[in-house]
Amino acid sequence: MRAGKGMTKRFGARYGSRLRKKVEEIELEQRAIHVCSSCGRRAVRRVSVGVWQCRKCGYKFAAGAWSPRASIK
Repeated sequence: MRAGKGMTKRFGARYGSRLRKKVEEIELEQRAIHVCSSCGRRAVRRVSVGVWQCRKCGYKFAAGAWSPRASIK
């Protein structure tokens, strides 16, 4: 069982399995802890839509809405 498997349970049987899997993939990426480009530590969290902040060095930057990297496949 993957981490976060129950994230889309709130949708029940609605919206189709394909869309629920895509939402789960996006939410796992969005809620993960990412690597800071300033200090190099795994401490970047999402503050709001497109705003990310490192919890260690305090570096705040704008990036993608779901991920601080360029895109989600």
